[in-house]
Amino acid sequence: MAEVTMDKIVSLCKRRGFIFQSSEIYGGLNGAYDYGPLGVQLKNNIRDFWWKEMTQIHDDIVGLDASILMHPRVWEASGHVSNFSDPMVDCKQCKSRFRADQIDLKGACPTCGTKDSFTEPRNFNLMFATHIGANADASSTIYLRPETAQGIYVDFKNVVSSSRVKIPFGIAQVGKSFRNEITTKNFIFRSCEFEQMEMQWFCKPGTDEKWFSYWREQRMAFYHKMGIKPQSLRWHQHGPDELAFYAKDAYDIQFLFPMGWQELEGVHSRTDYDLTQHQTFSGKEMTYLDPESNERYIPYVVETSAGLTRNVLMALGDAYDEEELEGGDVRTVLHFHPSLAPVTVAVLPLVKKDGIAEFASKLEHELRDDFSTFYDVSGAIGRRYRRMDEIGTPYCVTVDYQSLEDQTVTLRLRDSMEQVRVAITDLVATIKKATKEYKRVER
Repeated sequence: MAEVTMDKIVSLCKRRGFIFQSSEIYGGLNGAYDYGPLGVQLKNNIRDFWWKEMTQIHDDIVGLDASILMHPRVWEASGHVSNFSDPMVDCKQCKSRFRADQIDLKGACPTCGTKDSFTEPRNFNLMFATHIGANADASSTIYLRPETAQGIYVDFKNVVSSSRVKIPFGIAQVGKSFRNEITTKNFIFRSCEFEQMEMQWFCKPGTDEKWFSYWREQRMAFYHKMGIKPQSLRWHQHGPDELAFYAKDAYDIQFLFPMGWQELEGVHSRTDYDLTQHQTFSGKEMTYLDPESNERYIPYVVETSAGLTRNVLMALGDAYDEEELEGGDVRTVLHFHPSLAPVTVAVLPLVKKDGIAEFASKLEHELRDDFSTFYDVSGAIGRRYRRMDEIGTPYCVTVDYQSLEDQTVTLRLRDSMEQVRVAITDLVATIKKATKEYKRVER
């Protein structure tokens, strides 16, 4: 297999309409990206895959969509106002900015090479501040949320009273977060605007270790279910220097990105810190009355927090391959799980004439009820197969003269390039069965 580099992924994303740099015609904006037609579908498919896993399969998890804008006291309670900052230094010579803990303050500037040119470290808050209302003063300052978890915590009592849930239970949410990152790098891995998929699991104190182990197991199994190569996933436990002061234990699921092993998702044991803080700052009781024991307590929380945008980059990096075929030809292919692929089925008429194109177009419209489809009539059939391989389409359906005679089509499988003849009446069932039984095959 060819080496998967970030340059190759970025080039493919631009060329095929997965991801573009934001405001590119104006020179772009660092740390911001636009998801094109294929990219937004891939992102939505990953989101839906996660949402189904967390809320549909688990009957003890409910959903939430909290507002991006929240009362500023939320962020005081959470510690973000006082603690969510990085010590930064600037080079006096070239004005480059760096995190103070990532460079030698007595050494040379990594950008211009000037020695002993750094300013004194100063804290830089990572939250984006804005104003609400007509007057832009200190009293109107609010923040774009830097994480989605706090919306779940402040709505904890509302969910309990309205949903008839009983501990243990979870609240899941997918949404955008914003961080004023000084150093944005590695494409969409670290950006100022990103999306998270989080679930906060509320449990009785004393049972948290059991649930922490359970959710670690569940979350790793999720990526295997997505078809991600197991050898590209690993656990990293937070050491004493990494562990947040309120956390009892924390593990990251790391993925082998093109730039090396990096965090994909965190599973954290947060104790009762968050609900206790919001009880203190709001003056509202955040305890839970256990109907079985009649005890009243503040629940402990086990958090699973995954980056949706990082999941997109993971899916692209994991799926990307360049395969050398007979004759020296090379095909670029994305081995997406069929449930994630932006296009599930491409319908390709062999020729445009003799009613074949019309037959194929009608079939493609019929398949839309069950799959994400694409109709392509342009170019040689082999070239169209390559275009579909490059965007990760798992199934191609070719309509030819025989199709008009006996109502059968050729079903071509992306990974193996195998071609089988299938009756049109069996086509939907055949594709669904192949998707359900999908196992990644690389040539």
